[in-house]
Amino acid sequence: MVILCWMDMVGGVLLRANTENNWSYFDGRRRQHKCTQTETVLLEETQHTNSIKVDSSSCKISPIISIFVFFLFLSSSICPVLSAESDNHHQANQTFRPGEELQKLKMIRAHLMKINKPALRTIQSPDGDLIDCVLSHQQPAFDHPQLKGQKPLDPPVRPKGHNPTGMVSENFQMWSISGESCPEGTIPIRRTTEQDVLRASSMRRFGRKIRRPIRRDSSSNGHEHAVGYVTGDQYYGAKGSINVWSPRVANQYEFSLSQMWVISGSFGDDLNTIEAGWQVSPELYGDNYPRFFTYWTTDAYQATGCYNLLCSGFVQTNNRVAIGAAISPTSSYNGGQFDISLLVWKDPKHGNWWLEFGSGILVGYWPSFLFTHLRNHASMVQFGGEIVNSHQSGSHTPTQMGSGHFAGEGFGKAAYFRNLQVVDWDNSLIPLSNLRVLADHPNCYDIQGGINRVWGNYFYYGGPGRNARCP
Repeated sequence: MVILCWMDMVGGVLLRANTENNWSYFDGRRRQHKCTQTETVLLEETQHTNSIKVDSSSCKISPIISIFVFFLFLSSSICPVLSAESDNHHQANQTFRPGEELQKLKMIRAHLMKINKPALRTIQSPDGDLIDCVLSHQQPAFDHPQLKGQKPLDPPVRPKGHNPTGMVSENFQMWSISGESCPEGTIPIRRTTEQDVLRASSMRRFGRKIRRPIRRDSSSNGHEHAVGYVTGDQYYGAKGSINVWSPRVANQYEFSLSQMWVISGSFGDDLNTIEAGWQVSPELYGDNYPRFFTYWTTDAYQATGCYNLLCSGFVQTNNRVAIGAAISPTSSYNGGQFDISLLVWKDPKHGNWWLEFGSGILVGYWPSFLFTHLRNHASMVQFGGEIVNSHQSGSHTPTQMGSGHFAGEGFGKAAYFRNLQVVDWDNSLIPLSNLRVLADHPNCYDIQGGINRVWGNYFYYGGPGRNARCP
């Protein structure tokens, strides 16, 4: 039995869109808070000024489902078969093979032992996650042959034109609402469970995206997009702010995400990507919370790369941000807007690709040796939304993208990306030139771009999926 309840654990949420590096924050150290309100000033294309007051938000709380449920299921499945054999009854399902099931369980446990590292401390998140505080040099990245025995690198030089204040609250995730955090010298890692692995189509595919064409066309194997992109130059990073929503995802085999892609390669088997953003993925996480995530691949999602820290690759350096953990608060329709700022850039000195969250919070880096083409630079940068349409009912999925509303509804109703920039050869942040926007299925999910003095390059995007114009 899963019990869901709402608790007023979140205080004043703040978004100032006219200051690029400021984003929403809350203080979750007290159970009840005095509501903090502030005005959000936006200068739209019409140059009108709107004041949006942001109210307090709430987060959904769910206790963890006991792992014993799985063992009860396993024993109830195996025991009747064994007893039937001993009584010479042959009514058991002939396709059930206890030996194979036990072997699969053994493999899963061995994999969990590999990726779930020993913890100095474990924090119970109100959404059911267990967050392990793991010594930074024992994180999964350092299982890689080229990283064994090493420790995380020191922070690199930030791109020119980027002035982080370092003053942003880091309590943007459910697990840290209570004020608990991991000690210095450790990093928080969401613990992977047997149920997480069992939900995947196979052990080999666990923690990985399904391979699909990255070209934005209608034959993209069920993956549909609404994106803004730039191409035709050499890019050394990208930056943007995304507002966070909780879109409805129709079933376990679909997801909805909003992210930025840093891309290089020939769009064949040698495709390199670095990705970061938020996603709702019932298959990967077992729930419908929006979660902060990262991804990488160097062979078009075939055998390399993974989400978050589920394989050796991304090196985390921050002890307060848990990659893969649920984000709270989220934006509400016609109400408070909560956005996150992400910056990915290539360190000119060592060539590694670093990820910064918010205003100065370094999350970690992708070592340059993981890649082929991205060892040099990116040839394309994309921002936007992506969903999976599994066509389960014979019609288009009702899985939502962004807020679940079309771009034309605008601020407070539609999802957005704002203050979009790229990093050039001189390690300088510069505005986008020639931003193009494209939606695979505009009757299901659309996109509208623009530029103004406050938001720079921006676009609204998203949609409800199945509707009268998208049957």
